[in-house]
Amino acid sequence: MTRRLANRLTAIAVPAIVAVSVASCNTTGCTDNRSSLLLAGFYSSSDRRAISIDSLELGGVGAPDDSLLVTVNERASQVYLPLRSRETETAFCLHYASKALSDPRLNDTISLTYTSEPYFASEECGAMYRYSIKRLDYTRHLIDSVALPDSLINNVNVERMGIYFRTQTND
Repeated sequence: MTRRLANRLTAIAVPAIVAVSVASCNTTGCTDNRSSLLLAGFYSSSDRRAISIDSLELGGVGAPDDSLLVTVNERASQVYLPLRSRETETAFCLHYASKALSDPRLNDTISLTYTSEPYFASEECGAMYRYSIKRLDYTRHLIDSVALPDSLINNVNVERMGIYFRTQTND
């Protein structure tokens, strides 16, 4: 009888232990963003409020094939901007694709100079790069200003750059 009871307890305990072990082996210690991407938000320069933009094409300057990174056909209030780990500078071209603003002479450019450092985050996250922004330059066609309140770019999903556009209000 005691052997039968021991077998039953084993039959119940082993699956329970396996289930707890499997549940504890997850990646909750790592954020969803496993790449270090610069998150930039769009704002109005007149009242500093967040805005949504449509008809924007954003591409990497000097990237292979001058790659188009983002095409905003719908409204967007933020974009991710990738930095190149093997370079010390990355530039982005903002082309306003709406009919009234599609003149290439109105394109804006944002250039970042930085250092990159390989970083081992954790066993769950693995290795990634951290970037430290040293210099920020931008044109001022439709952009009024660009703010970079935190110069460290890592995999934390936090807005690190604010792009302030000249906007028109309809009063």
